[in-house]
Amino acid sequence: MEDFKMADRLDAKASNISRRDFIKTSSAVSAAAVLFPTVNVFAAGSDKIRVGLIGCGGRGTGAAKNCVTAAPNVEVVAMGDLFQDRLDKSLAKLSREVDDKVSVTKDTCFVGFDAYEKVIACDVDMLILAAPPHFRPKHLKAAVEAGKHIFMEKPVAVDPVGVRSVIASSELAEQKALAIVAGTQRRHQEHYLEVLKRVHDGAIGEIVSGQCYWNGGGGMLKWGPEDDPRWSQMERQCRRWLFYTWLSGDHIVEQHVHNIDIINWAIGDHPVKCIGLGGRQVRTAPEYGNIFDHFAVEFEYPNGVRVMSMCRQTKGCSSRVAESVVGTKGSAYTNSSNGSIEGQNAYKYDGKSPNPYEQEHTDLIASIRNGKPLNEGKRIAESTMAAIMGRMSAYTGRALKWDWIMNASELDMTLPKYEFGDLPVSPVAVPGKTKLV
Repeated sequence: MEDFKMADRLDAKASNISRRDFIKTSSAVSAAAVLFPTVNVFAAGSDKIRVGLIGCGGRGTGAAKNCVTAAPNVEVVAMGDLFQDRLDKSLAKLSREVDDKVSVTKDTCFVGFDAYEKVIACDVDMLILAAPPHFRPKHLKAAVEAGKHIFMEKPVAVDPVGVRSVIASSELAEQKALAIVAGTQRRHQEHYLEVLKRVHDGAIGEIVSGQCYWNGGGGMLKWGPEDDPRWSQMERQCRRWLFYTWLSGDHIVEQHVHNIDIINWAIGDHPVKCIGLGGRQVRTAPEYGNIFDHFAVEFEYPNGVRVMSMCRQTKGCSSRVAESVVGTKGSAYTNSSNGSIEGQNAYKYDGKSPNPYEQEHTDLIASIRNGKPLNEGKRIAESTMAAIMGRMSAYTGRALKWDWIMNASELDMTLPKYEFGDLPVSPVAVPGKTKLV
């Protein structure tokens, strides 16, 4: 309990910062609402939706394909990426697989750190934000200010400052009637929807505990292109972004956020405290950057509900990617392929399972066209912050509280400049020695 007493002292320190930052953020949102008017709402599916893709890696390319096949009269018209070869590969794949829904020209393809600005400036109605997570807050802010509807991949930030920015942008999007859907496809997956509906209707009673896992068998242990000696340090890190905390947030944030998001959904709130541990046992070579390969975090939610969270990326080990919540009348279990309830109100989903990667785009586009735009910005920001809180606790060895990390933490991984050149890798975190910021 001594660790949580220390977290209480950090919360006390947060109070003054919280009010100051709230006023600053609110003022910025109000001013932006005046400067950038609401976009026109699409009418009953009759208008073409022109899409711009920012971030042309595997997930961005996949999201673009999902988007144009999820609803009629949708096409990709602009693309941007940090690297020419990645943009070319993405465009070639889309042209092969959904050629009739791609209207990209040389004049609407952009490369570089400012490519996102050029895509946003094109004649697009909607943007897919799929660059590395570090860039998400900046890209989202620019997209909302420009009046664009948005699909953004998870996670949505890598540090508390970025999460606050995403929340502010989401509030502005609400004012401007802009849609924001996040790449948490489980929120649009039929068996998750059915099981969670029953949980919220009281099928398992009052939730008392839970567990969530992304214990992978090692598929992400080695990831990205082979090293090239011609790359600068900055290029190497951007091309292999998964392995660098400033770019990915570490795998607890980049990947395990899916499962943490389900727990938040089930409980209907975010955690209030956490204490975590983790380390780097198999990713010892410099080519693996500075992220950990395993984490375990105990999250405490309101009313003393405790959730055990685990994630691991280790080859040759057992896998478990799932969530469960335990209540006073039973328990609910979900994973990517099925869901069930045990106890007084037993249930097992046996219906259809539409592709959730397409369904999230179907739901997004339908919301735009019917004038009732979905806005998932705040909830994915909160799930991202929960994952960041777990990482920060594991990195530093400190127990943390939500109020402190949301309102007072000054951790900001923004770089002084964005250009290819020297960029030394930050040291691997050492619990008990790494400073809490």
